[in-house]
Formats: sequence, C-alpha cells, structure tokens
Amino acid sequence: MHLHILGIGGTFMGGLALIARSAGHRVTGCDQAIYPPMSTQLAEQGIDLIEGFGADQLKLEPDLFIVGNVVSRGNELMEAILNANAPYTSGPQWLGEHVLTTQHVLAVAGTHGKTTTSAMLAWILQQCGLKPNFLIGGIAPGLGVSAKFDSESSLFVIEADEYDTAFFDKRSKFVHYRARTAILNNLEYDHADIFDSLDDIETQFHHLVRTVASSGQILATDGELAIERVLQRGCWTPVTWLGRPDGWHGQAQDGQIQIALGQKTIGALQWSLSGEHNIKNALAALAGAHAVGVPPEQALLALNGFSGVKRRMETLAVINDITIYDDFAHHPSAIQTTLAGLRQRAGQARILAVLEPRSNTMKLGAMATRLPDALAPADFTFCYAGGHGKQALQWDPSEALARLAPNLQIAHEVDALVDSVLNMALPGDHIVIMSNGGFEGFHTKLVDAMRAKP
Repeated sequence: MHLHILGIGGTFMGGLALIARSAGHRVTGCDQAIYPPMSTQLAEQGIDLIEGFGADQLKLEPDLFIVGNVVSRGNELMEAILNANAPYTSGPQWLGEHVLTTQHVLAVAGTHGKTTTSAMLAWILQQCGLKPNFLIGGIAPGLGVSAKFDSESSLFVIEADEYDTAFFDKRSKFVHYRARTAILNNLEYDHADIFDSLDDIETQFHHLVRTVASSGQILATDGELAIERVLQRGCWTPVTWLGRPDGWHGQAQDGQIQIALGQKTIGALQWSLSGEHNIKNALAALAGAHAVGVPPEQALLALNGFSGVKRRMETLAVINDITIYDDFAHHPSAIQTTLAGLRQRAGQARILAVLEPRSNTMKLGAMATRLPDALAPADFTFCYAGGHGKQALQWDPSEALARLAPNLQIAHEVDALVDSVLNMALPGDHIVIMSNGGFEGFHTKLVDAMRAKP
C-alpha cells in the first residue's frame, strides 16, 4: 500500500512514516521547512520528501493520504483531496487501527517530560532484551531513531500527546492509542491555541483514562492536583501513585538518588541528567518497565546507562570553556525547570539563556507574565522576537520581560542575535538555547561563529 503523509516533518508524523515503512508500506510525504533532526532521520531512512503542499501531489495516486494536524482547510493539497473524494485519515487513527491493535501500548502523557520519559522507558526495555517498538518525539542516542516497529514484538512505547488529532478530529491524539499501561506524569495549562482552560485539557485526559482497560494499569505522579481531579471524574483501572512511600520513590542521599519500591531500596540512580523533573521521569520509566515484568534492579541498571535525548539539554559544543546546550523547553514551567537544573550543575558560573518563544501558546502570550520568574535562574536573557512564520508574537517581550532588565536583550534578527551572544560570552559560561523549532539556524550559526572567534 502506498501512503502519502501530509506534514511528515513533525516528530509524530515523521515517526509514523518510519513505522509505516517498517510495516511494509511504500511511504512518501510532504511538508514545509523540515529541519533536523527529523529531516536528517527521514533522509537516512530513504523516505522521499516533497517540499510544500501542492495540489499536483494528487497525481501520485496513493492508496491513502495520512493527514497531520499541521494541515488545515485552505491547504492546497487538502482541498484537492477533498474535491477528488480521495481516501484520507489522520495519523493517530491510522496508527491505532493498523498497528496498535496487536500491541501492549505503554502511553506516556503529561504536559512535560513525555519525550524524555518515553525514551527512558524504551531504553530500559531495549537494554533488558524486550525489543520494544516505539514512537517518541525525539531521538535518544542509544535508540538511534525516534520510531521503530517490528511486528514480531508486542510492546509499544508511545509519547501520548494531548494536542488535537487533525482539522477534522479535534480529540486529543492519545484517545486513538489503546493504552494498556498509561503514565500520567503531570498536567497544567498549555496549547492555548486549542484549549481555553485547564479544565478543557483535563477533560481530554479523562477521555484517555476512559480508554484504558480494567486489566491495565495507570501510573500517576503524586502531588499533581490536576491528575487527581482527572481520576476523580471516574477511573476503571488500577492506579499506582509514583512518589509515595508505598510505591516508587526517590530520595537524595550522599550525593546520589536512592530509588526504592515501597520499603525496599533498589539502588542508586547515577547519571549526568540534572533536575528534579528528571527524577520524576525516571520513576515513571522504572514503574512502566516494572508493569510489563522487568525486575526493578535490572531496570535501574539499564537506566543508569541512559544518556538523554537530543534537544533535551543536549550539549552542542564546548568551545574555549564555553558550553552550549540545546533544549526543547517552550513552556514557563519547563524553562524554569531546565534553568534550575542547569544552575545546580553550573554552580556560580554564568548562565546565558537564549529564548525563542515559538510555540502557538508562546506566540499568543498566554503565559508571558510567567516568563520573568521562569527565566530568573539565568544571569542574562536574550529573547528572539523576529521570524515566527505566519504568526508573529502577540505580545511585547520588552514589556513582558522588563523585570529582567538590565540583564535582558531583545533581538529581531538571527544574525544580530548571534553577534550579541558571541560578544557577551566568556570562558566558563553556560549558554542554553531554548526553542521547539529550527530557530532559523541559530544553533549552527552560533557554534560556527564561536569556533571562528580568535
């Protein structure tokens, strides 16, 4: 079967392309401005890409068009598909109906930490010889790719996103996934472009809870009030709370994190990942592996070999004792957690934060008032206010971030931003670039300029 994927450059749809090809289908796809690491991964896998959404792609005559949520009415190719009455479906629905029906699905949901927790869980299962299938919104070096499928394997780890499915299906993606083990990490307001309130998001999470079998398991982080409210609406599946003394929990001791299951100490978590959020992610991954039969000690041993995920506090370069990181943080809570974790690592060294407020929520300014506190752990903040594709920022960074002055600079051009960061950086500094997009090549431009500087 020939599948043509609209919006193949996104992390979900790009991963779906790899899975479909592994399932024996011919796969082509189209998108605009595909950037690494997805563009590199698709090219390495030999999947043909078409730039743009031209109506002439209808001539490819695929058996099915698979539509990503980046596509809306008015899209030239989508209008041609509708006018021709050509067959189409959404990515999540295709995955649920054609792949996940034979799998024990371990779905990782939450506002933050989905990618890292999913990668940790897939890594543990892989290291323990269970050969998991997976679809993750990032690439962990140890896993090599963001998605993998082998019909001989029956475990499937998936990053369960609450964003809507498609322009014709406004339910969250995760209702299509048939989760048997559901991990609910955390929940707060996000995606202001499609949700009006936290209550709206809680409703979607409750739809997910309604799909989990009574013979399955829900793993929920203790202390998350929104998650508690979701489960209070109704739950038909056993729930294990993470972080409680009678379940999986971690405690700092002698410079290490001691991991315990109930009264039994499993061992120490020994790795370079920083921040309290990564401890919670680790507990969720360990509990998820335990839910499918991995002995706790074996799971912890495997997790200690986990090296992180690309674009999640990934070290891009160390040049003249200046360390440059790439991080996907694009929500105030994630930004604050990222910088707080880096502060623990950097000590008294200077932290220069470079922020591109690129997500739809960020562009709308729904959380702009929270940004000064989120950026407080940094010694200096650069905010990029240019670009942003079709939709410019709906708020003024100079006004919203005024509390950070004089340790603040707003830039409207990428090249000027590179020069500003380059001129300020000193040996010993830590520069963290926070964006959930390509940032108009800023990462590469900064590293190249840093290397060229005498």
